[in-house]
Amino acid sequence: MISVPVSLFKAYDIRGKIDLLTPDFAYWVGRACGAIAIERGLTNLALGFDGRLSSPALAAALSHGLVEAGVQVFDLGLSCTPLLYFAALKHAAGSGIMITGSHNPPDYNGIKIMLGGVTVAGEALQALRQRIETESVPCQASGAAQALSVTDEYYSTLQQQLPLVQSVARPLKIVIDCGNGSPGAVAPTLYRLLGCEVIELYCEVDGLFPNHHPDPQVAENLRELQATVLAQQADLGLAFDGDGDRLGVVTRSGKIIPGDHLLMLFACAELAQRTGHILYDVKSSRAVAQWVAQHGGTSEAIPTGHSHMKRRLRETGALVAGELSGHFAFAAWGVDDALYAGAKLLQQVAAGLDLDTELARFPVNHSSPELQIPLDESGHALVEQIAQQAHFPSAQQISLIDGLRIEYTDGFGLIRASNTTPVLTLRIEADTIVALQRIRQELAAAIAPHPFPDFEEK
Repeated sequence: MISVPVSLFKAYDIRGKIDLLTPDFAYWVGRACGAIAIERGLTNLALGFDGRLSSPALAAALSHGLVEAGVQVFDLGLSCTPLLYFAALKHAAGSGIMITGSHNPPDYNGIKIMLGGVTVAGEALQALRQRIETESVPCQASGAAQALSVTDEYYSTLQQQLPLVQSVARPLKIVIDCGNGSPGAVAPTLYRLLGCEVIELYCEVDGLFPNHHPDPQVAENLRELQATVLAQQADLGLAFDGDGDRLGVVTRSGKIIPGDHLLMLFACAELAQRTGHILYDVKSSRAVAQWVAQHGGTSEAIPTGHSHMKRRLRETGALVAGELSGHFAFAAWGVDDALYAGAKLLQQVAAGLDLDTELARFPVNHSSPELQIPLDESGHALVEQIAQQAHFPSAQQISLIDGLRIEYTDGFGLIRASNTTPVLTLRIEADTIVALQRIRQELAAAIAPHPFPDFEEK
């Protein structure tokens, strides 16, 4: 029996520190993925890796396992997740594996798997682990690996799908900050091909991330982007995480647009073309549903996680799905590609949308940032305990879609367990400061004796 670290198998992907996520481990993941793929008649599989120092060795070992399982591997080499998804869908019947630690620290890495167009997550990921442990990984001699480049094809496809109608005399001036992540090898060229004047920040791929961490959800990581947009009088700034599936945006006035407000911008543009459905994750503002309804659409809350988002997008035929964290997937593209989402936003700006003016039209509320409490215990067990024992005196209803989303007539509170790290995630939104404090008190009582974190209201 092969022993593998159970802790590496998260809800949506495989992820952890590189002292556990080793090349030997990656080899067995390759063998198991390959065996499952062959059983499903999926003989081709795309493989890429991000710019982390540990990624090339992990990719080489995983490729070796895939080949021994009988798979034809299309090796993209250094890549970003949008390119991997594109290669998988165009050249490998929707099957691909990306070696990436995403927005985690440099000593972490991960493995994202898609087979037949479906993310391997949840029970399917645990079944893969069991295949390894029980050595149900037959070896065949028919596999092989070959290099594949899809970058030019990706560029031309986005140019065709997302043309920017803008003045030749004054193209959009944008600043892009890739935080030394792997999107830096792609994003500058893409947006120049779309006709933009591009100012680059940290687009040199460096797995040590020497300038700032590549997580656009953290405001501190966007400070230099904000300053550069203002100094250069740019139309907007775009930021990407370490593998290019999360988007952050700064307006020309230097304001950071939260992920749920970005979704509202995307929803408005999509609903102007046709009536349809919008998906938002449980961390997102109540304003999303209100805004969508005002624009003639329908909406629903979904669990947080890119695998949930893409699955529900397919099931419902929704126009667009988004998360507070900056993951977005559009019906016409089907995967969470931040470079694509950035181009969709540029289309709106090129057509005359003033982001600051549009954002000023959005409902005003008071909210906390996403708050996290480190845990030594199981976050999911703790949330279940809170659900059984806690009392929320002024609540209107409680949703159990993903943790506890406690709805009030004047706001909401969220208590959920992270599916990627051992933390309890909290968020509050309210119509007034008084309501914000009341909801905070009810959530603080529910999670006691864990202390409720201090925060600055947004």
